Amino acid sequence: MNIPYQELAVETLTAIIEEFISREGTDYGAHETSLEKKVQQVMNQLKRGEIVVTFDPESQSCDLQVVG
Repeated sequence: MNIPYQELAVETLTAIIEEFISREGTDYGAHETSLEKKVQQVMNQLKRGEIVVTFDPESQSCDLQVVG
């Protein structure tokens, strides 16, 4: 089920985003991106509706998923 990100406490949403980012691995580009910048990039994707926060009742866990 999708959870509107606006209904989550800022601390909770930030923790979900940081956990998501930590799973994506190491940057291999020319420039390392800070965690704060990555969090802001994901937040912008949420605001644009490109990704959504999901909750799986079976595993009792939240995740971020690409829309479409």
